[in-house]
Amino acid sequence: MSSPDPQVRAARNRSTPSPGQGHGGRRPVVAVTGAATGVGELLARRLAESDEIKQVIAIDERRGEVSEATWHILDVRDPAIAEKLRGVDVVVHLALDLDLETDAAARTAYNVRGTQTVLTAAAAAGVHRVVLCTSAMVYGALPDNDIPLSEDAELRATAEATGVGDLLEIERLGRRGPRAHPGLNVTVVRPAVLVGGTDTALTRYFESPRLLVVAGSRPTWQFCHVEDLVSALEYAALEKVEGELAVGCDGWLEQEEVEELSGIRRMELPSAVALGAAARLHRIGLTPSPAGDLAYTMHPWVVSVSRLHDAGWRPQWTNEEVLAALLEEVEGRHTVAGRRLGRKDATAAGAAGATVALLGTAALVRRARKARRRL
Repeated sequence: MSSPDPQVRAARNRSTPSPGQGHGGRRPVVAVTGAATGVGELLARRLAESDEIKQVIAIDERRGEVSEATWHILDVRDPAIAEKLRGVDVVVHLALDLDLETDAAARTAYNVRGTQTVLTAAAAAGVHRVVLCTSAMVYGALPDNDIPLSEDAELRATAEATGVGDLLEIERLGRRGPRAHPGLNVTVVRPAVLVGGTDTALTRYFESPRLLVVAGSRPTWQFCHVEDLVSALEYAALEKVEGELAVGCDGWLEQEEVEELSGIRRMELPSAVALGAAARLHRIGLTPSPAGDLAYTMHPWVVSVSRLHDAGWRPQWTNEEVLAALLEEVEGRHTVAGRRLGRKDATAAGAAGATVALLGTAALVRRARKARRRL
């Protein structure tokens, strides 16, 4: 079950690091890459408003809205970033492209090269800590996973899901960083299903008129609100915690709880049908999500957040609250088999149409093949 004991929940305090911890009481200079949008913007703003931070260096390809930060406009793959990091104590690297619609090769080139450049530049500039943000997806979604997984559990994911190959390579670079650059500390933060202005295969799952459940699977859901991720990243930037950290709500929700809370009924399909349809639809370009994404809706990948808990951090959101926020955020959007539909298509599809769309993928595949042969 997800919800903490009511007395525990009532006693939750705001996740704000205590003054005087980390950096020997000295206020650090923190650089944030990807600071113009998304999590990067939220973190840059939070750090700029903190009395514990001396200065925020914001790095992105365009200037953002955080006026209190010192801005440097450049691509994180540019080696010139090393000069911009002189005098910086900590770099939080959030310039990642995990967009479902981005060309996979271009996305990997940006993510891997960017991380590689930031780590090398940070070491050259004398930065002593780099904070990387990947995902709890790197643990892999497997039927024999412990519930919850410990933070030092083996990373058993494969590159079959959207962006996970990039995240695994970023993790590898993070492990190699301190060996290649003695004195450089690398902290890795791995959020659960991230919610709050995000668009992923996992958030699109809740845009469907029916929740696809693969027969014989045991889905479990653990969410992470973007506000909790930002507060965890602040902990890491202030050196209140280090190492490999999972972040998310306490506990988890079973599929039946999700269906009850959301009011969305399930559509159960045999594994061969669901996985085969997903693979064919992705192969012919009708959906952005490869079949590997389905594993994360089939098998558990719930994580313990014990290291952050031990440091005094607490999530401010429960799984139930984040699910409610997600459902409110996706209201009015319509997705079938990972493909977002326009209003006209959604009206034509409806709940019954969505079922037909999933079960009738063979017809879609045949139609696409015939169209290609006519070209």
